[in-house]
Amino acid sequence: MQGLPLSFTDVAKTFTIKGEALRVIDGLTLNCPAGSFTAILGPSGCGKSTLLRLALALETEDGGSVKIGGEDPVIARRSGSVGVAFQDAALLPWRSVRDNVRLPFEVLGTAPDDDQIADLIELVGLKGFETAKPGELSGGMRQRVAIARSLVTDPRVLLMDEPFGALDLILRRQMNLELQRIWSAKRPTTLLITHGVDEAVYLADRVIVLSSRPARVVADIKIPFDRPRGPELLREAEFHGLCDEIGAYLETGREAA
Repeated sequence: MQGLPLSFTDVAKTFTIKGEALRVIDGLTLNCPAGSFTAILGPSGCGKSTLLRLALALETEDGGSVKIGGEDPVIARRSGSVGVAFQDAALLPWRSVRDNVRLPFEVLGTAPDDDQIADLIELVGLKGFETAKPGELSGGMRQRVAIARSLVTDPRVLLMDEPFGALDLILRRQMNLELQRIWSAKRPTTLLITHGVDEAVYLADRVIVLSSRPARVVADIKIPFDRPRGPELLREAEFHGLCDEIGAYLETGREAA
């Protein structure tokens, strides 16, 4: 199923903290075409996760608009068209791998697709672990379950907030390889929030760099590398040069804040 376009148009968001107004996002515009993979980088606290929460309809913008497929995000979320994965896998410890992956069907009140569940467990490399509980799995395996769960309703938009942030470097790179493979098989429109410049360049079609709060777009960089991307890309001079360029934009954004 083809991805849906995701758009943020002149979006503004302010929080009130201890009676003081805190402008987190101000006039931000970003369009993610259907089936694209966009990574967002920026300083801590700049509003990256707030953008994702706006796309999930967990927060409401003060100005501008957020649309998924041209409609309010709440419509896409309620239809199962949006999948989400966070840094914390947030699995239910008393449920098996299969039953954790099944959970979105229960939330939506629809009949589970057992074939889809089995296919996704195999896709994320956990065939044979269907009955295992989260406590019996490694950190990387738990994140694989979370990714399978995020994809089980065949979402047309996938939102990811630092899904591998708690993993060590070697495991994180392994999961990057797995995520690329899984995304290539499904092709949902994907928005990845990350602090890892190399992760963003390796996975995305496009990298957006945000400034310090209130967030604005510092750079919009197209990633030139063909897919599929193997681990050898991580050793190429062009890859490291692009990472350095993006790192410089991050520094500029902090200095300009």
